[in-house]
Amino acid sequence: MSLPSKVLVANRGEIAVRIIRTLRRMEIESVAVYHALDADGRAVREADEAVELFGETPVGAYLDSEAIIAACAESGAEAVHPGFGFLSENADFAEALAAAGILFIGPPPDAMRAMGDKIESKRLAKAAGVPTLPGSEDAVADVEEAIAVADQIGYPVLLKASAGGGGKGMRTAVDADACREAFERASSEALASFGDGRVFVERFVERPRHIEIQVLADTHGTVLHLGERECSIQRRYQKVIEESPSPVVDEATREKIGQTAIDLARAVGYTSAGTVEMIADDDGGFYFLEMNTRLQVEHPVTEAVTGIDIVEQQVRIAAGEPLGFGQEDVHFNGHAIEARVYAEDADAGFLPATGRLGIVRFPAGDGLRIDHGVVEGQEVTASFDPMIAKVIAHGATREEAIERLRAALAATVLLGVITNTSYLGRVLANPHFKAGDTHTGFLDEHHDQLAPRALDAELERCLVAAAALASPRFDPRLAAPEPLAEMGEWRP
Repeated sequence: MSLPSKVLVANRGEIAVRIIRTLRRMEIESVAVYHALDADGRAVREADEAVELFGETPVGAYLDSEAIIAACAESGAEAVHPGFGFLSENADFAEALAAAGILFIGPPPDAMRAMGDKIESKRLAKAAGVPTLPGSEDAVADVEEAIAVADQIGYPVLLKASAGGGGKGMRTAVDADACREAFERASSEALASFGDGRVFVERFVERPRHIEIQVLADTHGTVLHLGERECSIQRRYQKVIEESPSPVVDEATREKIGQTAIDLARAVGYTSAGTVEMIADDDGGFYFLEMNTRLQVEHPVTEAVTGIDIVEQQVRIAAGEPLGFGQEDVHFNGHAIEARVYAEDADAGFLPATGRLGIVRFPAGDGLRIDHGVVEGQEVTASFDPMIAKVIAHGATREEAIERLRAALAATVLLGVITNTSYLGRVLANPHFKAGDTHTGFLDEHHDQLAPRALDAELERCLVAAAALASPRFDPRLAAPEPLAEMGEWRP
């Protein structure tokens, strides 16, 4: 099978732009799909052609598998890359594409189904020799069984939705009364979010690190890993800062956990790029969490330290090509850190923000990579995930990567909407982060240290005056306060 000549990217925003750029380098034509809200986005501008999608909601447009298949027929696309989110882990979608004679750039549907169910994936991981946390072997039938399992393995425990994701359907419990409440809340949230109320119980690791292993597997029997990423800086189970390598993983440990990830991929007949997620405790133990059967948001840090374009490998694997290199050919160079820039007010409980992007400026320089899909004048709405961009810094050492990323965030300009760039800079400057002393509760533990410094009243007046003078609408012949009233995105 030869490489496809035209690929439809069934996604939006920064990941669509990122995939399109690799397709262009591979001399493969690209097709973007878009909802009306994204009509002026970078993905539409950079693709060779674009097809509009319609839906009852903006998100619904991107989840309409029949419309995606129709867009392939209209554009002549031979393959679909789903990116992440939306239809990326939908086995039914992959099968529908195959039935229509369209190549799915991703893993086999059976592997997606097996890994998409947390109970089944944990069972398969255990059978493959991957360490798993003590807990129920199957979904618990009711709250009394949940309490019995918790009493047996010891508190604290975590109740998790079998079909969950993104932190939904997860609750911790420290005793029987809390377990009763956690079961009711986790199961009801799981049913509402996923249509599947099944819940299982496992031991809760306090102050865990979130470590994940990137794997690549072709259809010729080669399975290898591209090292680990640490994704412990999270808010509400959503990752905020990711890095590779982890500051606590040495070469021996990398080889060990990398091999367990390879063993699991082989056990489920996996091909394409995938990520085995694990949690690590303070005693050096690593335990299976889940496997993501798609491209990860944080894949750029792995690309930075290995020099391997993961999207390109996905395309080649889907076309039946062998990887062309082995584990001994994978080398790790320096350190890379990624920060997710969100349209949100981090200082007000991470509330999502909306607005029109009046000015967009991203820095450039050695060791920097910016993945984004926004343009000036674009509306940031509540219809989609609030991530605007990813800023990635690579350096010879972790310290160099941190400082490059801090400088890049400070130089990022996104006027017209509140973003978390200042907050990210404070996280990177935190001495505990610099020391590599991180865990998934880091942001809560250091909440007070990460709070913004109070702005001096005189400095605030100076900043407002500077903004007014810098505005192209400012006319010194006008009397105040009209200039301020006309400043638009500069409004204080």
